[in-house]
Amino acid sequence: MFGGNIKIDKALLERAKRYAKAAGYASVDEFIAHALENELAKLDEAKGSGKETDAAVLDRLRGLGYIE
Repeated sequence: MFGGNIKIDKALLERAKRYAKAAGYASVDEFIAHALENELAKLDEAKGSGKETDAAVLDRLRGLGYIE
């Protein structure tokens, strides 16, 4: 499903697999894509309402370890 390779912590992947199954997703890929879409929508909404600048979002994502 993903266009490229991503690295994810093993423990996090196992949690995602459990929740995907419990929530009725067809696959862990589908669950992760849905979770990511939800988070990106929140960021898009925040950007649109002027709550956060692009730089602030990037700093936040760096702080969370999602980007380098």
